[in-house]
Amino acid sequence: MNKYYLGIDTSAYTTSIGVVDRDFNIILNLKKILKVKKDTRGLRQQEAVFQHINNIPMLMDIVKDKINIKDIISVGYTDKPRNVEGSYMPVFNVSKSYGSFLSSVLGLKSFCFSHQEGHIEAGLYNKYIEEKKIIVVHISGGTTEILLTERNRERYITSIIGGTKDISAGKLIDRVGVAMGLEFPSGETLDLISAKGNLISQIPISFSNNWINFSGPETFFLRAISEKRYKDGDIAKSVLKCIEKSLEGVLINILKQHKDINKIIIVGGVASNNYLRENLKLKNNSNTNIYFSNLNLSTDNGVGIALLTKKAMEVNEWN
Repeated sequence: MNKYYLGIDTSAYTTSIGVVDRDFNIILNLKKILKVKKDTRGLRQQEAVFQHINNIPMLMDIVKDKINIKDIISVGYTDKPRNVEGSYMPVFNVSKSYGSFLSSVLGLKSFCFSHQEGHIEAGLYNKYIEEKKIIVVHISGGTTEILLTERNRERYITSIIGGTKDISAGKLIDRVGVAMGLEFPSGETLDLISAKGNLISQIPISFSNNWINFSGPETFFLRAISEKRYKDGDIAKSVLKCIEKSLEGVLINILKQHKDINKIIIVGGVASNNYLRENLKLKNNSNTNIYFSNLNLSTDNGVGIALLTKKAMEVNEWN
């Protein structure tokens, strides 16, 4: 009889539940994208909280259809965005409440992790990377952070060593996409139409040392859309090229500062972008390996939390 570990995550735009077994096999990777009104650029936290509260029972119904709830060994959930003091977003109160309630009712041990730790764990799934220290690039709708990351048993200790000074890569994509008439979030559609586009000459790219500024490029692309100077495909491809070259520039600088590290993991929703997966390279850094999280584990998911829960139970049993 198999036993299972369940993870719950309620992020800014996705309700998710993951289930893994004792051998770290992924049994369930359930996600429900939150609904965003057309022509808007996001959700208020209270709107997201309300949708999460309604989504969790629906996803749990699927869990109950697929596995025996009595075979769950432990429950994990997210309670904050990052594993640092003071990190907080209201949406994670939903996963924390449901996770602690479920574990209490079932009489199970529970563990809480940060949303970012879930992304890191999901990004490392099946990568067989043994190094204790790695560089993680977390690129999503709300985050573009470059993290010096150290494993600490079942947890990850991170420090921000680079990223964006203003808006995230995901926000740049979504704001340009909405201006083009695409639905929010716009990443998947913008990626598709970029395949038929051509690069605009003199794409604005702004970074210094370890830090990127996307506000300038945002202004450029929004003006180009309003003036109808380029085809949508050309703008889409150029936005992704801007992100690619900006990330490449800061990562090359960071690797010069951390010469003992040669593994980079790209995680988060923007990591599922096909253009970036195919084109993000580091010139003259042949000893450095870039790994992207598996496509089905790039966007927000509860699987990473379930995997961390399995590891936490192992640590608990050893002690």
